[in-house]
Amino acid sequence: MKHVLKIFSLLLVISALWIGLLQASILPQSHTWLLPIYFIVSLGCYGLLMVGVGLMRFPTCPQEALLLQQDIAEAKGFLKQSGVDVGCK
Repeated sequence: MKHVLKIFSLLLVISALWIGLLQASILPQSHTWLLPIYFIVSLGCYGLLMVGVGLMRFPTCPQEALLLQQDIAEAKGFLKQSGVDVGCK
């Protein structure tokens, strides 16, 4: 619930800023009407950047990979004992 309140308050502040810019005529009217589109495009670019950074910094865990391989082998052995064909060696 706290995140919803943060999002609504952020949207309220952005909307108030946008309406204030429209009323004050600080920027040309044609530029001011495009601000929401610029905001959405920049938010999308930021999201793509964060995904890219997350992929570049994705940790490799060799110990966890070994444990996962052991769990898989254990599960295959259990399934073979139960009479289930696992389809591998």
